[in-house]
Amino acid sequence: MLEKVLVANRGEIAVRVMRTCREMGIGTVAVYSDLDREAMHVRMADEAYALGGQSAAESYLNTEAILEVLRRSGADAVHPGYGFFSENADFARAVTSLGVTFVGPPPEAMEVMGDKISSRLAAARAGVQGVPGRSQPVESVDEVLEFAESHGWPVAIKAAFGGGGRGMRVVRAPEDVAEAVESAQREAQASFGRPEVYLERYLAWPRHVEMQVLADTHGNVLWLGERDCSAQRRHQKLIEESPAPDFPDEVRRAMGDAAVDVCRACGYVNAGTVEFLYEDGGFYFLEMNTRLQVEHPVTELVTGLDLVAWQLRIATGEPLPFGQDDIVRRGHAIEVRINAEDPSGGRFAPSPGVIAAFDAPAGPGVRLDAGYAAGDTVSQYYDNLVAKLVVWAEDRDAARRRMLRALEETHISGIATTIPADIAILLHSDFAEARHSTKWVEECLDLSHVKAEPARSETSAADAGSEELELKELTAEVDGRRYRLKLWVPSGATVPKSAPSARASRSRAVRPRPEAGSARAGSGPDAVTVPMQGTIVKVLVAPGDTVRAGQTVCILEAMKMENAISAERDGVVREVHVAAGDSVGGGDVVVIVE
Repeated sequence: MLEKVLVANRGEIAVRVMRTCREMGIGTVAVYSDLDREAMHVRMADEAYALGGQSAAESYLNTEAILEVLRRSGADAVHPGYGFFSENADFARAVTSLGVTFVGPPPEAMEVMGDKISSRLAAARAGVQGVPGRSQPVESVDEVLEFAESHGWPVAIKAAFGGGGRGMRVVRAPEDVAEAVESAQREAQASFGRPEVYLERYLAWPRHVEMQVLADTHGNVLWLGERDCSAQRRHQKLIEESPAPDFPDEVRRAMGDAAVDVCRACGYVNAGTVEFLYEDGGFYFLEMNTRLQVEHPVTELVTGLDLVAWQLRIATGEPLPFGQDDIVRRGHAIEVRINAEDPSGGRFAPSPGVIAAFDAPAGPGVRLDAGYAAGDTVSQYYDNLVAKLVVWAEDRDAARRRMLRALEETHISGIATTIPADIAILLHSDFAEARHSTKWVEECLDLSHVKAEPARSETSAADAGSEELELKELTAEVDGRRYRLKLWVPSGATVPKSAPSARASRSRAVRPRPEAGSARAGSGPDAVTVPMQGTIVKVLVAPGDTVRAGQTVCILEAMKMENAISAERDGVVREVHVAAGDSVGGGDVVVIVE
């Protein structure tokens, strides 16, 4: 049995893994960036070590920093969660080269299936048909144009080494190809550390149905059941459920068998998910996620299995003690992702900030997997998933009603969240009657009436207290390791949550913001402002350029998503106040148009 697990991740999934480790009597080690010194996963771990830096590249994607913590902590296993290094074969090899267990598939299987191009080829060898596409990385714009000539528009450009909708762009016309390829490559590099993209035909009205698998080192491969993840925006999931509604059992079994065949074809071990697109009674292999999925809790609720516990047991060589016929699925589960996004009017704009209050739901059949609590900061530098709300009931409609009740009990202030959009989806007859597809939210759902609570940039100061003493907690870093201290101080006294780090921290170079009145929070019709804090990744105009209303003037990256910032009127660019790499805040002026 494992003694200590380093969780090479942050947020909700790190907390999720640590909870199972604690139940199994396994110690946990957290790693954290400079911005995450007080994060929930850090507070929950038995030990915590600083990685330094702010961005993912500087911290959670810093292999050497994580390996150094691994050496210092003495952990005997690494759980990668999802995202970051979870599908990186080089990282897995680096971990195992130290004699440490990697909780995931063998690097060889990860290379085959983590690369979406080679996974298509592996599935084909297993006799599983994929979505029509091109099984080579995109090298030029001409390749996209040639593919569209053969298969028709629109075309999907997708990250070859990642998932979750990151690094995916749908192109509907030739003139949009160059920018879409560049944008997809840029987002793929930022999210997964690899810029390669490939092409697929974009299906007309598919549903996204995926199959959860478990495979041990003794040759046992099982499918546990499917999840329908069709309610999406920006090709990223909002609501997931199991079992899939209006899904024939013969198709379910055929899909499960296909998932097992794909796993056997690449020598897969541990938990994984084989994803399919389902349309008109048939299904196509889409990709395989060689990791734990965000939506794994719905499978846990209908099967009664703790997937993280089985990941850990399989990693130590335990055989699965049950067979395919022993898997029993009961009832219906629905998961809603609560993201720090403002869905007002259907925009889904990132909404980083400080959570002022977080009132969690409760009651029968309700589970909340959160990575934040009141007082925590949701940073622009990381994924914007705040929590996952999951419910179980005897049937789908009962689960849908229970979810609506639980969402009504959930109150989060200080940031905007996707809860109003989630409620609109669950209330709609198309969702209730399973008539939706992966395109339904963006093409059919009317969110013009949806409004989220406005985000606040900071919380109010605590009220002054009496002279009574109260216990305060302080954290400090000594040689990069985090320690907790407790102090009795006068009630209401201000005590910093964290003492300065004992090592020098790295600061991010930022261009100075212009003075107020020139490029800060301008209000005139000539000022193009950004709606949120983030980083400028590309500027598309220069002084003297003619622009038209709706034309993109720059690209803003916030919370691992790219957002087009557009001119609101026709005119000529008079001033440009930003450059690629600049950090900006909500309301900052980036361009002046006259």
